[in-house]
Amino acid sequence: MIFSICLPRLRWGRQSANKKSNMKHNGVFGMIYVTGDTHGELDRFKTKTAKSLRKGDSLIVCGDFGFLWQDSKKEQKRIKWLSRRRYKILFVEGTHDNFDLLGKLPEEDFCAARARHVAGNLYQLLRGQVYEIEGKRIFTFGGGESEDQEIREEGINWWHGELPTQDELTAARENLARFDDKVDYIITHQSSTSILSLLHMESTAMRANVLGAFFDWVARKVSYKCWYFGSTHLDKVIPPMAVSVFQEILPIK
Repeated sequence: MIFSICLPRLRWGRQSANKKSNMKHNGVFGMIYVTGDTHGELDRFKTKTAKSLRKGDSLIVCGDFGFLWQDSKKEQKRIKWLSRRRYKILFVEGTHDNFDLLGKLPEEDFCAARARHVAGNLYQLLRGQVYEIEGKRIFTFGGGESEDQEIREEGINWWHGELPTQDELTAARENLARFDDKVDYIITHQSSTSILSLLHMESTAMRANVLGAFFDWVARKVSYKCWYFGSTHLDKVIPPMAVSVFQEILPIK
């Protein structure tokens, strides 16, 4: 596998961040940022870092977006607020998302692939798609496996759809093959067992399942610069080419 070292700073000063953003915005493309699970809370989007994002930027949430959960008036109000941000908010699903509500969203062409449109500048990035965002090729694959599913209720706070079907896995492999198994970035909720082993979390963070096996295949087969994921609730660089994201909002490198 061919890769380049991915070592972003997890805590950089605001002046440095703003300088980098200004330099990039003088060019053609907007900036792409990533963050971890938001669980239906707006706090992340009200931080100074989030407020510094500009029109043309994209913020990708690595699973457990959580704003489509109960379809309540409170959620609808929050979704309306999010959809009106000047930057795009994009997310992959995790294990704390309502798959019934997600499945009702309209699907449309988006950044050379397919996405579900929530409202305004808010989109769900779909499993196995390869997007062209701000000149970068990004492979996405949401979902995971709930560790506490035995205490959850199907259709209420747990869905079979959190794990992919064989058709979804096959389509993902075919999409990657169209690009000769080469992308710039990978965005998921959970990660490969090989990456999790570097955190000594493979025994608890991912059970043996079809998604883990698929991500291990991706780690071996696909050429990429960096893999971002959010399930571990850690802000941590995993050399040489993975980053676990949670509360930080990081520009991709």
